[in-house]
Amino acid sequence: MDNTDIECINAYLKGDANALEPLVEKYKRPLYSFILKMTEGREDTEEIFQETWFRALKNIHKFKHKNFLNWLFRIAHNLVIDRARRNSKSVSMQSSFSGEEDNTLEDHLAAPGISPSEEAGGNSLGSKIDGAVQTLSPEQKEVFLLRMYGNVSFKEIAKIQNCSINTCLARMQYALGKLRSILKDEYTELQEALS
Repeated sequence: MDNTDIECINAYLKGDANALEPLVEKYKRPLYSFILKMTEGREDTEEIFQETWFRALKNIHKFKHKNFLNWLFRIAHNLVIDRARRNSKSVSMQSSFSGEEDNTLEDHLAAPGISPSEEAGGNSLGSKIDGAVQTLSPEQKEVFLLRMYGNVSFKEIAKIQNCSINTCLARMQYALGKLRSILKDEYTELQEALS
């Protein structure tokens, strides 16, 4: 873990109420992006994001100084699972955002770096990948998102999902196999364009 993270946490534990602001800024984009993708753009994304930080602050004395972002991912994972159990409806990424028809939830996805569609010259590859990811089982989807967008190790993902590392690796293997199958035409097309 970054020494700055430890310093911020220790300062907060010693009573500096504003000491965690740099951590919130540092981790808000990957955390929010993870929650948004796991909730498929449901309106409770913001609530889960805030509740994740609330629980982190409430339990920060229990944090073991390993990887703060992974700890946040685990809290968010638990909240998403709890919400999914209580609420079974889902929202399409093509649903309107703020009631405006030309402003979809997909337009508001936070993503680190350049999106796949931007790399592919502005074609619709990014939205095809997002659509393919949405077809994965919740467990496979979570492994894929944590690994690809959160750069979380498989060992940490196994802890977050409360399963063995072999189960975690198998979920990733199945996810990649399914994505390869769904996106095989796009892959072939992209290879031909780059040749």
